[in-house]
Amino acid sequence: MKRRRFMQTKSLEERLAKQAETDRDRAKSLPPGSEREELLRKVRRTEAASHLSEWLNSPGLRPPK
Repeated sequence: MKRRRFMQTKSLEERLAKQAETDRDRAKSLPPGSEREELLRKVRRTEAASHLSEWLNSPGLRPPK
């Protein structure tokens, strides 16, 4: 069986930012409740993942001494 491979045209940070924006917009349209809170938690996790990825790929990152 051959693996299907996808060439990403956007960076991980761009895709995560777009996902966070989409989820945030969806959460705004929902009434207060558990579904809205879960979406907002997902937005925070997505943004944290984006920041972590940026930090890991930064040129100033040095290994610990």
